[in-house]
Amino acid sequence: MTSHAVLTAEDHRDLRIRTERAAELGDGVMCCITVPQEFRRVQNEYPILFRRSADRDSFTALAMFGFENGENLFLEGGRWDARYRPLAIDIQPFLIGREAPDSEARQVHVDMASPRIADGEGVRVFDEDGRPTPYLETVAEQLGALDVGFQASGEFFAALGRFNLLEPLTLEITLDDGSTNRLVGFHVIDEDRLRALDASALGELQAADHLMPIFMALASLGNLDALIARKNKRQGHG
Repeated sequence: MTSHAVLTAEDHRDLRIRTERAAELGDGVMCCITVPQEFRRVQNEYPILFRRSADRDSFTALAMFGFENGENLFLEGGRWDARYRPLAIDIQPFLIGREAPDSEARQVHVDMASPRIADGEGVRVFDEDGRPTPYLETVAEQLGALDVGFQASGEFFAALGRFNLLEPLTLEITLDDGSTNRLVGFHVIDEDRLRALDASALGELQAADHLMPIFMALASLGNLDALIARKNKRQGHG
């Protein structure tokens, strides 16, 4: 359950947030949404896969943390074992809202039902005078970057569809203990189709700033081996 509220100094003067990393705080997920504008940083750590929406008319990009629902192989002893956390994870329990459904004005909302809402401990959101703390200022910047990324991602996915650059992925992994894991229902960039594009198509993608995130998504697939190694290590300790 969620309980979203507009964040204000009047209503949330004493609000504190737990910033440590743990499954029980909402980090126990196998993936999270990412946006093309952060692919360069995401691809240093995580595989980037794509998933078709339930109505099959759009795609979402995902940073992968594990192979099963609820599995995050980057959680280790109360910390997140990576140099970068995707924006959609790092902003929790905050999110962007609108003043009205048809309004362009954005507001910072907070999920008051989140386990990250601290009771008497954690990082303050507002100081004693009701001013945003450096923590909140950082979160607001991240929310803005994520919102801009969402707004721009539609054109990116439209371009991938126009040039038919996504192909289904079925990945079967045999672990050191002999067990198997399968990743199904995801898509990846079709490298052969990308290579086959003519100069005009590549120029169009470049002019729209789509080529770099495409290359970053392709490069990120090199992290699948590292993710498998994390899985084997976790299984071995289990």
